[in-house]
Amino acid sequence: MLKNQLRRDLQWLRRQARRDRRITLALLAGVAAAWVRQVPWDVPAGSGVLLGLSIGLLLVSAFSWLSAVRLVTRVPRARKDPVEDLRWISRVRRGKEWAVWAAGAYAAWHLLQFVTALVLG
Repeated sequence: MLKNQLRRDLQWLRRQARRDRRITLALLAGVAAAWVRQVPWDVPAGSGVLLGLSIGLLLVSAFSWLSAVRLVTRVPRARKDPVEDLRWISRVRRGKEWAVWAAGAYAAWHLLQFVTALVLG
């Protein structure tokens, strides 16, 4: 009976990891599209501190995005060992966390641009 419960829990974790993987990939695609659309490629003249903050947030988001991509894009293959399944599930969960960090850094950058436009404009 215990073995059946563990097998059922492992199947549920696999399904949840596949769902999280799809959500993460969609979030990563959205963040990448938002950065390409929103980033001004010409550097405006302004405060060095604000420019430094903007570049810092861009770098944090890019690092988080790349980390999430590295963790999530590994193709799941048939695994015989449940421990390997749990490692893959853990990698997908960490990838989702990194993707949320990338989206958060983008949101912070966007908020910084908005506040800067309000203050300076």
